[in-house]
Amino acid sequence: MARIAGITLPSDKRVEVGLTYIYGIGRSKSIKILEEAKIDRDKKVKELSEDEVNTIRNIIEEREKIEGDLRKDISTNIKRLMDINAYRGMRHKRRMPVRGQRTKTNARTRKGPRGGQMKK
Repeated sequence: MARIAGITLPSDKRVEVGLTYIYGIGRSKSIKILEEAKIDRDKKVKELSEDEVNTIRNIIEEREKIEGDLRKDISTNIKRLMDINAYRGMRHKRRMPVRGQRTKTNARTRKGPRGGQMKK
């Protein structure tokens, strides 16, 4: 059972996929981490030795911003956009799509359920 950055990695998955359970690490970052640590990508998480887990943990702590720190940075960036009244910040405030998507017919997830129809 490998624990990295406070996350217990699933033991039956390949290491390449197991690392993606950590917020801030996707497939491409996990591949780069494993190449640097010289660990086979097809190895299962439960087959990792303590030394290999420690190597991965050290690489992640040195280079990557993950979990709480990353979430904090993202929220402060959004807060900054809202404070300076940037267009993207205004869209965040209004809970509308931020990246230029159309809202006339889509964006139900972001806008919420439709209002009731008017009666005649």
